[in-house]
Order: sequence, then structure tokens, then C-alpha cells
Amino acid sequence: MIPFSPPRIDEKTIEAVKEVLLSGWITTGPKTKLFEKKISAYCGSKATICLNSGTAGLEIMLRWYGVKAGDEVIIPAYTYSATANVIMHCGAKPVMVDVNPDDFNISVENIRKAITAKTKVIMPVDIGGLPTNYESIMALVKEESIVSLFEKNSVNQEKLGRIMVLCDSAHSFGAISGEGKVGSQVDAHVFSFHAVKNLTTAEGGAVTLNLPEPFNNEEIYKYLCVLTLHGQNKDALSKTQPGAWRYDIIEPGYKYNMMDLQAAIGLVELERYDSETLIRRKEICGVYSDLLGKYSWAQLPIFKRENAESCYHLYMLRIKGVTEEQRDKIIQEISIKEVSVNVHFIPLSMLTAYKNVGYDIKNYPITYDNYSREISLPVYFNLTNEQVKIVVDAIVSSVEKVLN
Repeated sequence: MIPFSPPRIDEKTIEAVKEVLLSGWITTGPKTKLFEKKISAYCGSKATICLNSGTAGLEIMLRWYGVKAGDEVIIPAYTYSATANVIMHCGAKPVMVDVNPDDFNISVENIRKAITAKTKVIMPVDIGGLPTNYESIMALVKEESIVSLFEKNSVNQEKLGRIMVLCDSAHSFGAISGEGKVGSQVDAHVFSFHAVKNLTTAEGGAVTLNLPEPFNNEEIYKYLCVLTLHGQNKDALSKTQPGAWRYDIIEPGYKYNMMDLQAAIGLVELERYDSETLIRRKEICGVYSDLLGKYSWAQLPIFKRENAESCYHLYMLRIKGVTEEQRDKIIQEISIKEVSVNVHFIPLSMLTAYKNVGYDIKNYPITYDNYSREISLPVYFNLTNEQVKIVVDAIVSSVEKVLN
């Protein structure tokens, strides 16, 4: 059986976790703080906070910006449920818009059409690891007519004076946008380090902060550290200092902190990320494209566009001319051949929770077309070229069986 995306766990990882276990300090501490600093250096961000998930990062930034009932947040209709769920948690309305037909990412033209006086945040998603068009989105929120429409209802909204751009970069750690790595192009990026991501901490995530003046990103970081640990003004490590047990709760906060156990895994992953992980993932995707490119029914994913390159998180193959039902039959045939594939993602408006509140997939035709023909292929560090060929053989024979 060829699995879909197992994590890379080897002796380096085991030794790093063992070191933390034997240190006597396993929760948030020196490893987490070091991981944060290394991510900031890698991404070129002004500050970084590591948390227990990317989802936590998205929600905490919405709450930091004062998003609440009556507000709107623009997102792509093509994304995982976490992107929309956090908006609902804040009592706000997810405003879904359709995506590009070529690269799965949110359409900037559709963003423009969806902006109202209630829009507080635009949340693009880097589907599959390819960065969205950050430059165009940032230019859009700074246009005079868009700025004049913006209603400021919190201290931080007054300070920024415009729609905040909060990118769901769960897939795109290590991708390139412009002259640098993804993580410094918009007001804040949120990464996921879930088990299936390119860089994993088992569970976990990070927020990279890049807010403009007059914001002090280091001060925001310190505040978020408090807010994501119950609103407690001292973390556990600080309280272990002699006589420093006393603490205060400055506001009802959340329990979103990352543990040193997780950060230890992340530090190993980050050290070899560019030199090993990204190189191998790019090679695997290249082999897929070389082998599948000869078939007229294969619509290959885009990994590069002007001033941007993916981190090769997903290989999102689309089968031309098939229905959703045919796609599902193809997946079934592939599975019989002991090859694991996936679909990214079932669109939000096809999920019960969102259908029940009025969202309809008919309003997002490109999203549905992309989804209905999409099959995600295995991509992971230890996948061999021979296994890639087995995967391709399984796909080709399955497609031909269903279509003929």
C-alpha cells in the first residue's frame, strides 16, 4: 500500500523529542521560543508566534482585530472548513467568492465585487502551496475608494484604517513570493504544521506578523502570548523562577500555546527544509508531470507563476471532461490498486453546516468544476520514483477503465 502523506520521522526527530522529554520541561519554553525566532528569520517576518494549530492562529488574529457579529470576512469558496469555521466562531459572516480556473486560488476580481462596508478582513488561501496574488490584494485594500468604505469598530481597526489581509498560508510554508519566502507579504500569514504538512510538528501552527506602523509587532506578539495562554500575564516557565508564582489574568483568554515537544520536531524539520524536503517534493511533482503530461485527459497543476513558486505541498491533478461521479469511481479504482489518493477539498458550500445556513454550490461554478475533477496524489519525502510510477500506472489504468 502506498500511503498518501506519512510524516518524516527518523532518528534526528526521535533524538530531538527525547532531549526535551529528558529535560524535564515539555510544554511552552525555550524550544518554542527558538522555533519562533527561526521562523521569523526564515520568512522575513517582524515577529512570529507558534500555537497549537493553524486554526488557532486564524481565530486569534480575527479576535485581535475585533471581528464580531455583523462583520464580514471574504474567503474563497474552495478551502478547508477551518477557514470559515473561525469566522463563524467570532459571530461574523464568511463571504465566499469563486476562485481562479487555473490555480485554485481566490479570484482578486471576485474579492473586489464582494467588498462592502461590513468587510473587516480578506482571508485568501494558498491552495496546494501556490501563493495567492498578495500584491494585487494588498493594492486593492489600499485603494482610496475601498479605504473610504471601511467602517472602523475597534482600536486596532482604527489604527490600521483599512481591511486587514490575513492569509491562510496553511499549505505554503517555504513557497516563494516576490524575492522572499511566504510569510512577510501581507498583514499576517498563518501556517499549519499538522501531520500531513510539508513541515510538521505533529499538530501546530504559527502566525507571522507584518503589520505596518504605527503597530509594534513585537508588542503584538507579547500580547498574543498572553491571550493564547488563558490571558495569563506569566507563562509557566516564568512562574518557575524563585518566588515568581504570583500571576494575574488580564482578560479571558484561550489555550492555544505550542509545546516544546512540538517545537523540537519543528526545529529538526526547519533545519533540513530547504536542503532536503523542498528539493525532494519538487522532484516528485516533476516526475508526476513528466509521466502524466502525455495524456490528453490530464490537467496538470500549476507550480509557478510570475514572481511566485509553490512549496509543492499537493499534486492536484484534474481529469478533463469527467463528472464528479466518474471522478469518484476513478478514485475507487485507484484504491483497489493499493494506492492512496485524496481530494482537496469538498467545497464549503457543499458541507451540511454551511448548506444549512444558506450557502449554495451553484453560486461558485469554478469552485465546483475544479473540485469535481480533482484528485490529490501522494507527495512525501520518502516516496521513491519507482513508487511514483506505480501511482501513475494506477491512475492511468483507472481513468481509462472508467472513461472507456
